[in-house]
Amino acid sequence: MRKSLAIAVAVLLLAASGGAAQAETKLRIGWCAKTVTSAASPFAIANKMGWFKAAGFEVELVPLPGSTDCVKYVGTGELRYSLPSVEPLASFRPQGLLAKVFYTAYQGNIYGLAVAADSPIRTLTKDSIKGKRIGVQSMASAGLPVARALVASLGLDPASDVNIVVIGEGAQAAALLRAKQVDLLSLYDVQYALIDNAGVPVRRLPADAIDRFPSNGFIALDETLRTHRAEAVALAQGYAMGTIFAINNPEAAVRILWEVFPQTRATGKSEEQALRDDVKTLEARIVNWRLEKAGVKRWGENSQANYEAYLDFLLKEGVIKTPVKAADVTTNDLLPEIDAFDPQKLAARAQAYIYAAK
Repeated sequence: MRKSLAIAVAVLLLAASGGAAQAETKLRIGWCAKTVTSAASPFAIANKMGWFKAAGFEVELVPLPGSTDCVKYVGTGELRYSLPSVEPLASFRPQGLLAKVFYTAYQGNIYGLAVAADSPIRTLTKDSIKGKRIGVQSMASAGLPVARALVASLGLDPASDVNIVVIGEGAQAAALLRAKQVDLLSLYDVQYALIDNAGVPVRRLPADAIDRFPSNGFIALDETLRTHRAEAVALAQGYAMGTIFAINNPEAAVRILWEVFPQTRATGKSEEQALRDDVKTLEARIVNWRLEKAGVKRWGENSQANYEAYLDFLLKEGVIKTPVKAADVTTNDLLPEIDAFDPQKLAARAQAYIYAAK
């Protein structure tokens, strides 16, 4: 399987790397969207604070079209780690992909359907969405299987009763929604904030069926977790610390993001507007970083019950075709080492931190 996946993603890899040689100290992480947003601030914070450097690396994000590609890159060994949702991992497991989520980053479900604020669609019912056009970020995005599962859960056929189309990200998605080229969106928390920022208010539709399910997490091959355990722990711990920092000081988190990943700073906006928009985007993600969303106690903890329920839901609605157990695709084995820091002290440090530009 790894050989066939390598062929399938070779072109994508070339595009993502730009053909440039990477420094040995760079640890390339799959970022499962084409746009790096303020939701990536934990990586920037850990880079700036030297938390990754202490382990001998600095993180470089590799933007990819979606979670499917993030899983493929790990499956081929082109990347050691990525941050996808679990659906493609569960789909590839029966094909022989031996990889696991070793740190759940988004404890709440970031995905779900939304509509323009003035849409007549108020709830998810068979009648309200039959025949409608649903926009996804890409056909590799987790928004696609989520949309299919939600449509199927209403007793509809995702292949014939709705039309799922690609609308891209941010301003492009906003323009298509404004022009009524799509009726619903199957994106995620940050994208909905970006569309709002582009001047097109959106309204999330209640989706009790998936609200309790986990979203994205760090994945690696089982072999990688054996041979690069210390590195995997350092990556997840730095991310966890960066997450706590961002939650407790969003404005500083955005400014650090701009410094470390300057391409993320919006052009054509005043600094005040850009900061306000990126903080809003970050706050949309903060909601789903919080541990209480999943009822867990440790940063990165994989709730076996929540994963089990989600995998059962995906199987029932036909998104995955073979039963997969939570233990097949998740592990909490590294958590005692990942969580070997003091979250309270770090939160206090973040709250007191005053950003000073270089």
